[in-house]
Amino acid sequence: MKGSTVTVSNVSKEFGTFHALDNVDFTIKKGEFFSLLGPSGCGKTTLLRIIAGFEFPDSGTVLFDDKDITPLSPDKRPSNTVFQSYALFPHLSVYENVAFPLRLKKLGKEEIDAKVKEYLHLVQLDTQMEKKPNQLSGGQRQRVAIARALINEPSVLLLDEPLSALDAKLRTQLLVDLDALHDKIGITFIYVTHDQAEALSVSDRIAVMNQGVVLQVGTPFEIYESPATEFVAKFIGETNLFAANVQECKLYTPEGRDPEYMCKLDIPELPAPVLVTDYEQTNPGQKVCVSIRPEKIRISTEAPQTTRKDINVFEGIVEEPVYSGFQSKFYVKLENGSIIKVFKQHTNYLDDGPEIAWKDKVFVSWSANDGYIVEDIDK
Repeated sequence: MKGSTVTVSNVSKEFGTFHALDNVDFTIKKGEFFSLLGPSGCGKTTLLRIIAGFEFPDSGTVLFDDKDITPLSPDKRPSNTVFQSYALFPHLSVYENVAFPLRLKKLGKEEIDAKVKEYLHLVQLDTQMEKKPNQLSGGQRQRVAIARALINEPSVLLLDEPLSALDAKLRTQLLVDLDALHDKIGITFIYVTHDQAEALSVSDRIAVMNQGVVLQVGTPFEIYESPATEFVAKFIGETNLFAANVQECKLYTPEGRDPEYMCKLDIPELPAPVLVTDYEQTNPGQKVCVSIRPEKIRISTEAPQTTRKDINVFEGIVEEPVYSGFQSKFYVKLENGSIIKVFKQHTNYLDDGPEIAWKDKVFVSWSANDGYIVEDIDK
């Protein structure tokens, strides 16, 4: 495996009275595609700049392969950075922009030519090498910036929101290309983004940040399905999130499955208690949050016919149906006036059942397995 292991050890940074980073601590594995994800101002770009050497921490260290590189300037670190603004030389051709780092190293003409052509081929710009940056699309300019960053063969590539200036369709395509590029060259990628969909689609693991703190590090599946905090549950995708009190927890054996703990939760916002599978063996009397993803909730005009004891069912009225092509979103007002959000995926037209419309009486239901208890309630 190429690339370097990157360890961020107890890193803190302040700008005046503003705490940009507070004791950030995690390790990125060699060759990983690792994303720093969070809202604007959460500290992710500051952290990337500290890893790159453009900023220095007030305390803590950064290690590449267990070597402390904290005091080193950017040019002394085995890493390169791709910026949102491309940072290309407008008066140089694509070829010369990519060749620039090699000319600084005073490599021979033939070696430079071979490497430039290799990396332009890697980013699919073989036919654009004589053009100037202003003759290229935004996506092509970003590919040039990536090729220039890679040509020095760094062990770590740092990407600071590299796609945010592009339109949605181009961003999606370039993201796929970036993921494929990572698979080809195999070095460590550290990718900064505020876009949850981007991070979920390409990352091996994600660090979710807010207010200078890393709240959770995990795979996309872990971050989405098992959020560690209320903030993570709300920030990653869409969810129905409710404060709850744990009434009781007991061992339950679902039909055809291994025994598991199930809790009954009292949720003031819902008309009746809710059953949730409990993976952490929560204690009765504990105050928690429960997250129920909208796509895991079924909606129908008829009450579900089931003998299962782990199904939650509520009756309501469709307040707002929103059609968005591949799915419909429904905002359902329950009997006590609370709103619950449901996503219904459109598959086969004939299997969709009766069309659900505004003000229809409906039933919403979900399995105890489809709720997730978040014990850490953010204040």
